[in-house]
Formats: sequence, C-alpha cells, structure tokens
Amino acid sequence: MEQGFGQNSVPPPGSIDKSKILDIKPIRYLIPVFSMTGQDPPSAQYPSGFSPFFPFGGPQETTTTRVTRRGRTMPAPIRSFKAGDTSSTMEDLNDNDDVYGSKRSGSSQRFKKKSKLYKALPIDLSALVGLTAAQRDDGSREVVNVVLMTFDALRRRLCQLVDAKELNTGLIKRADLKAGNILMTKGIRTNVTKRIGSVPGVEIGDIFFFRMELCIVGLHAQSMGGIDALHIHGDRDEETLAVSIVSSGEYDDDDEVGDVLIYTGQGGNFNKKDKHASDQKLHRGNLALDRSSRVHNEVRVIRGIKDIVNPNAKIYVYDGLYKIQDAWVEKAKGSGGGLFKYKLIRMPGQPSAFAVWKSIQKWKTGLPARTGLILADLSSGAESIPVSLVNEVDNVKAPAFFTYFHSLRHPKSFSLMQPSHGCNCSTKNACVPGDLNCSCIRRNEGDYPYTSNGVLVNRKPLVHECGPTCQCFPNCRNRVSQTGLKHQMEVFKTNDRGWGLRSWDPIRSGAFICEYAGEVIDKARLSQLVKEGDTDEYVFDTTRVYESFKWNYQPKLLEEVSTNESSEDYALPHPLIINAKNVGNVARFMNHSCFPNVFWQPVLYEENNQSFLHVAFFALRHIPPMQELTYDYGSERSDHTEGSSAHKGRKKCMCGSSQCRGSFT
Repeated sequence: MEQGFGQNSVPPPGSIDKSKILDIKPIRYLIPVFSMTGQDPPSAQYPSGFSPFFPFGGPQETTTTRVTRRGRTMPAPIRSFKAGDTSSTMEDLNDNDDVYGSKRSGSSQRFKKKSKLYKALPIDLSALVGLTAAQRDDGSREVVNVVLMTFDALRRRLCQLVDAKELNTGLIKRADLKAGNILMTKGIRTNVTKRIGSVPGVEIGDIFFFRMELCIVGLHAQSMGGIDALHIHGDRDEETLAVSIVSSGEYDDDDEVGDVLIYTGQGGNFNKKDKHASDQKLHRGNLALDRSSRVHNEVRVIRGIKDIVNPNAKIYVYDGLYKIQDAWVEKAKGSGGGLFKYKLIRMPGQPSAFAVWKSIQKWKTGLPARTGLILADLSSGAESIPVSLVNEVDNVKAPAFFTYFHSLRHPKSFSLMQPSHGCNCSTKNACVPGDLNCSCIRRNEGDYPYTSNGVLVNRKPLVHECGPTCQCFPNCRNRVSQTGLKHQMEVFKTNDRGWGLRSWDPIRSGAFICEYAGEVIDKARLSQLVKEGDTDEYVFDTTRVYESFKWNYQPKLLEEVSTNESSEDYALPHPLIINAKNVGNVARFMNHSCFPNVFWQPVLYEENNQSFLHVAFFALRHIPPMQELTYDYGSERSDHTEGSSAHKGRKKCMCGSSQCRGSFT
C-alpha cells in the first residue's frame, strides 16, 4: 500500500484524516487472479511461507493434439487445455453483453450512459399485466404467453411510432431491444429464477422472433451470448455449468442427424470480418460447457434458423433438452485457430421441433414428397402460394366439394356518411405513416395500422385499408388483407375434428393469415338453410358473442396518456354473415379452440364511394410450423330466435386446451 503502510503495519493515532472519503470496496468484491501459465511465478510475488497455487489442480499440458498407437493424429480433448483467466466475473461469463444485447465498446463512457438509461425507470409495473411476484419467479404456460404478448404489443407500438417519426428511441435503435429494456426494468418477465432443465411454461417447438423474447421468459438469459451458465454452490467449492445454448450458425454448427448437434464454443473472432482469428480460450461459456460435459447435466438447446421473409434475421426454435456426450479441440478451416467442439445428444422421448423444420425444407424441394399428400394445390391456382391437401389418418380422399374463391362473393356494400373517393397519396411514394393528409390514415385515428413488414399493430373497432379507388401504389402496405396468402398452407385430416388447417411456415404475432371467404348471406337466408337441414358449420357470423381478450399494448408502459389506448371492441357498420359451404377458401377449414392462436379483425376498404366489410384473420401469437390454426367460434346470443343453430344443441369441444369450455354452439 502507499503512504508508507507496509504489511501488518498500524498507522499511528491521529495520522488519518477522517474528513477524507476513501473509495474502499469490501473484500467480497476483490477477485483473485490466478496464473495463466504452467510455470511458477517468481517467489517474490508471494508472501513468506506461502507457495504458488493453481485453481484447477496445478499446471496443465498445453498440447493441442494426441497421437494414437498407430501414429495417427487425433483432436485433443478439451481437458488437455489449461483453464483460461479465472478472474472473469459473471459479466465475462455472459460474453460481455450489456442489457441491450450489444457488445460493449471500448468507450466506458458510452456504456455508462446506456446503464443510466436502463435504470432510469425502476418501477415495478408487473401488476399492470396481472403478474404476481411468484409468477415472475416461476412461470406457467399462461404467464409465458402473457409476457410474450405484452412484449410484442409494445414492440409493435414502438415500430408504429418510429415509422411515423413520433418517437426518438435514443441510444436504443431497435424496437425489440427497447421493448425488452422497458419490460425488464418494470418487472414484466417470468422465470427469473435460473435453473437447469426445462423452463415452466415454455414448450418444445415454441418459436421466438427476437433474442429478447428468450430473456424475458427465462429460456436463455443472454441477449447476445450463445452460452448461458449457472453458478452451483457446493459444500466445498463452486461450479459453473451451462444451462442453455443458442446454435445460430455463426460457427457453422452441424447437426449430423436429427438428434445430434456439434456445437462450436465462443470466442476467437472466427467468421468475423476485419478481425484476426485466434485460439478460443477455455474460460467463461467454454469452461461451463466443459464442466457440463463431465457432469452430464441437461442443457437447453435453441436453434437459430434464417428467416426466409427477412434474410438478415433469424427465427429461434426451442429444440428441447440435450446432454454433452463429448468435447474436443480442432483446427478451424482457413485460419487454423483452435476451436472447442462439443457433441450434444438430444434426450429421447421429446416432441419433434427442429426436425419438423428440416422435414419442411425437404418437402419444399419435392424430395422426398410429403407423406399422405393427396393434392398439391387445393386452390387450383387461385392462390399465389399452393395449398396442399394431406391425409395421414384414414382413407378419405378429399373434403366435400366446394368452389375455391379467395374473397367474398356478392358482398354487401353501404354508403359512407361522408363521400370519399379514396386517398390521394402519390403512386410513387404510396401512403406514408404519420401523413395526416392521407384520408385512409385519418380514418385509422391518425395511425398507420400496420408495421413496415405488414404486421397488425393493434386490434381496432375497424381497420380501414386503401382500396381500388385510392391513388397510392398498388403494393401499398395498407392493403395487407387484399394480397392473398403469405404462408404456405396445408389442409390436413385431424384425428377427431375432421379437416384442419396449418402452415408450413412460421407465423409471427400480428401477421395476416387469410380472409374468411364465401358467399354473403342475410339472417333470413341462414334461417332457411337451417330449416332445410343444411349444416351451418361453415358459417361465420359477426353477431355472435366472442370471448374478450387483451392483445394491444399498455400505454402506461410508454408513459402515454390513456386516451391513446385503442379500443379492442369491434364496431361494425352492419352485421356480416358469410356462408363458405359451397364457395370459400382455406379459412373454412379452421377449427374452433377455446385457447386459439388466431383472431379475426373487421377490415373496410372502398370502391366507387362504397365501403365493403371483410373479415381478416391474424396471428394471436407466434405460431410454429405445422401447428394447427384455430380461432374462437364464439357463441349464440341469447336473444337470437331465428337464423340460429342454438336449437340444434351444443357441440362438444375437442380443442384439448387447458382453458377448454367443454362445448360451444
């Protein structure tokens, strides 16, 4: 120490100026620094009577290869490498990620500003979405869905405000990071307690479009780092084990077969432009994986898959629990640097997840052909994307005959209160968010209803889209429901509910799925059909009673006044009844569920001073490939006396969800 205080020395009384404040940290914050080499340091660095020591049992070999009896060179196991600098803190273990999911730069001042912004609003608003303290620590399926829906609703609103240039996000440029920052700060998250094994409420096959979604549900705590670890406190020592990894293809991770993953460790600047590649070090996440390879604890695996819609982004699928079977070191191709490799084996008995994605990729190439395929395109070219017909259950060859039509036949029009001939936006620039000169935007309460990639921002009483009389560009994104299918659909035979509908592609929350197409009828015609004994299972009636649910964002999370909160109660100008028995599209095959993943939204657009009402379906939450698409059929109003199926009795519900009401009308 300075100022003449040597070892075991005691300062004389009165020699210390007590008016000065010294920056002294308690001893628990001091981190021991161990030697990085296999040689003893100079004895002068150790107090008298003490010997140098190493954290993992003494100096280790630095050999990178081993030779077999036949003289063949084999990759050296990771255990033959010495441990790296163990002075790493938990931040180092987390791959030096800050709370925004971006790497720390060399400027400490910049990081301090970000940290200050992150801690600016330490207000617990978790009760705003109905979360208790216990639910934040340990989630459930319902809690996970609430947290994810809250996140995406807030992210969509931020995108809407940024598109309209009404919000400056400051240091955080991306809406997903900003939304995650707000929720983490205000306590809206779940499964905060880090754990080994499965995470309550997260199911194998669940998909995520943003890394922050993994964080707020407790599946993977690192917003950027590929390896998440947990400190285990034992009786004698402390051990760090890997609990989850994200395999995003950065290091060309390879899956030899469906249940095997060869995972590459972190570090070394491999596959990074303008950076010199070096040997990976056995510390932080790599060290946690090495220890897990010896302990054989369960490791959650999240697979990152390139998003076809946005090639610069990835979709993350939770592929279940794996165990590390082997670990070794090999030379990287080209650079020659040392890479840590880990062989993970998927635990048996788990539902398929990533394997489903691999199968779909093969189906799209036609090799092999889809099992049970009856018809390659049920729409006969009416849709720009083919709709396959599949039966893997029985020998039924097709549903009852109907004419495929992608929209409404004989729609009912009505006159507007104020005559309008569509918006006058430029055909060159189309409609611009925030432009109140656009009549269509004004009809949407001044907000553009969709984000830049066509995702619905809010449920609204009515969504006003640009129509044929509008002068904007034909590809204006305010025509989302008029442009047909965006995902490759499959009509398939279910085990117990007739025919159903699902998608080969992942569908993100708020994405358009399809319109409910068919013949527009009135109540008198519906009543006549029922009297004639005709089925009404293909009828969509907007006058039915539908279960209410919260999907829009909470204005308080952005400190917006409550008047900005958009109503989620529909306000239709007239009832709409659609019969899809003889004429319709894929929507006629969607089954009922008491816990649906699809909801309907009334949409209006104009033509020749007439407004036409349509029913459009959007994703309630992220929907993985091959998951059945369902919506709530609703129930009959008690005052309905004609045109109703109530007299036929209630139908037994077969949705199988935990929220199942048992029956529906």
